[in-house]
Amino acid sequence: MKTAAQTTFAERLGRTLGRAWRGCARLDQRAQGWLLARGWAPGIAKAALLAVKLAAIGVLLYTAFWLALLLAFALVGAWVVRNDDASYDEEHKPEWRYGPAGYGLYTHDDYRIDPHDPEDEQA
Repeated sequence: MKTAAQTTFAERLGRTLGRAWRGCARLDQRAQGWLLARGWAPGIAKAALLAVKLAAIGVLLYTAFWLALLLAFALVGAWVVRNDDASYDEEHKPEWRYGPAGYGLYTHDDYRIDPHDPEDEQA
């Protein structure tokens, strides 16, 4: 038989979260005591601390929303790139050929895109 019971991950996590919660409660009590020592009324001190907590939660939720939206756009963009068959690129690929302005690099709609000087062709 084992003499010392081994703690599970869930127990360690619970204890860690409990210690963090107690630490936050202790900081809240210290902040309330500090406000009371400065002459604040108990109700106003509680309301001010509640307002600070709600503002912090609001900032966290605002940040989480924009990060989630950014992640959603990144996932949609990755999905679009992954499912692109590139047929548009092949159909509209520029090619070297004779066109309205002589031999050169033309787009699919007969627009010459290579650098050329029309004066050189007439000489």
